[in-house]
Amino acid sequence: MSSMISGNYNYMNPYAGSYSAQASNAEKTGKPVVNPGESTKVSPGRKSSPAECETCKNRKYQDGSDEMVSFKSAAHISPQASASRVRAHEQEHVSNAYSKAAKKGGKVIAANVSLKTAICPECGTSYVAGGTTATKIKYPNENHPYTRNRKAQDAASLIGRNLDVAV
Repeated sequence: MSSMISGNYNYMNPYAGSYSAQASNAEKTGKPVVNPGESTKVSPGRKSSPAECETCKNRKYQDGSDEMVSFKSAAHISPQASASRVRAHEQEHVSNAYSKAAKKGGKVIAANVSLKTAICPECGTSYVAGGTTATKIKYPNENHPYTRNRKAQDAASLIGRNLDVAV
């Protein structure tokens, strides 16, 4: 979900100041506001405030897998929306695994999603930097020679286990 801004109100951050307050802060510092609705306070040890951070403004996300999912071409996500957008993207991979298993008669054994977080070196804002999805799918393979051999051995070991003798 991208940040929706209308007039002087930032719907993603209702506690953020208006444009006019940020414009006056930008005039004081001499730096342009590139991320409206963000704090203009510079944290100790940081180069800029979140409102003036070029790194956060230019950060792009892109998927490197061969599946048809979102973010095949690079796209910007705000640091505040990164967690939900990346989580939703990784859920697309999980859904694809279930679809793939259903088409080929398999069963999803495990689907694990991990999100990676990072902190912007310029302004100190924490954000979700990306994610990975690992899935395990089990497919039945009756024609494989090892599977047939294992079933034959199981059958041989079960012969004679139950013996009904009538006298």
